Amino acid sequence: MHDTAMQYAAAFFDTYLKDSAGLTIVDVGSKDVRGSLRSVAPANNSYLGLDFVAGKGVDVVIANPYLLPFDSETIDVVVSSSCFEHSEFFWLLFNETLRILKPAGLLYINSPSNGAFHRYPADCWRFYPDSGIALQNWGKRSGYPVALLESFIGNRKADIWNDFIAVFIKDEAHVPQYPRRIQDSVSTYTNGHLYGTDKISNLMEASEDQAAHAKLISIRKALNLP
Repeated sequence: MHDTAMQYAAAFFDTYLKDSAGLTIVDVGSKDVRGSLRSVAPANNSYLGLDFVAGKGVDVVIANPYLLPFDSETIDVVVSSSCFEHSEFFWLLFNETLRILKPAGLLYINSPSNGAFHRYPADCWRFYPDSGIALQNWGKRSGYPVALLESFIGNRKADIWNDFIAVFIKDEAHVPQYPRRIQDSVSTYTNGHLYGTDKISNLMEASEDQAAHAKLISIRKALNLP
C-alpha cells in the first residue's frame, strides 16, 4: 500500500463516515500488502476484507470477483484500493458492488492513473480523469440510479503513483445525505469532478509524469546537455 493510497482512504472515511457506527464496510482486494485500509477505517463499524487469496487483512476468500458473497442491498459501504486495475472486467465488478450496496450506500475506488506494470496476477488498466463519469454512465445503463459524487487524480508523494479517486452513491436520490467532499479539504489533486457541475477543478491536461519529463528536458536544454 503506497503512501497516498492510505492518505486518500483516510480522507474518504473522515469526509463521508466520520462518527459513523453500526455500518458494514466491505473491502474488495483487502490483503494487507504494506498496509491496509482497515487501519484507517472508523471504529464501531463491521469491516470485512475480501480477496482471492488468504492472508493478513482477508476475512473472506472469494473465487469469483463478479459474484460477491452478499445479498443485494445489504452493504453500507464498499471500498477498493489498488484492485480495479487488476480486474479483467472491472465494469462487471463495478456493477456487482452496486448490487450489494444499500440505496444510500457508498462506493470508494482508488486505482492508479499511471505507474509500472505490476501483475497480481494481471495488470490490465489505468484510470483517467473521466473514468468516474464513464463508470457512472455504465451503471446507469445497467439499470442502477448511481451518481458520481466526486473524482480526481491525486498528486504523488514519495512513491511513483498518481491515484484516481472516485466516490459513488448507489441511488442518486440519497445524495443530500452526504454534503461534504474530499476535495473540500484536499488541495493536492488535479482534474476534479464534483456532483452537480460540469466544471473541472484544477484542470491539468498533462499528467504529472509528462510535466516532470517536460521539466527535465527544459533543464537539459538550458544546460546545453544532450
